[in-house]
Amino acid sequence: MSTEDDSTAQGAPSASDETKRKFREALDKKNDQAKKASGEAHLDGHSAVTHTHGNADTRQEFRRKSG
Repeated sequence: MSTEDDSTAQGAPSASDETKRKFREALDKKNDQAKKASGEAHLDGHSAVTHTHGNADTRQEFRRKSG
């Protein structure tokens, strides 16, 4: 065996191991962000509600469909 074959077999991780490592890092990053923001979403001031509509001028009227 040549030294080149030995270095590629032992030195470089396989594609499967590399993919697993990347997915593990992404999952750890996702979990860290979830722990950091857990229960604090309403405290950052970035609500999905931009404004309230205020008082309605008239009472809403519901009618049945005829026919």
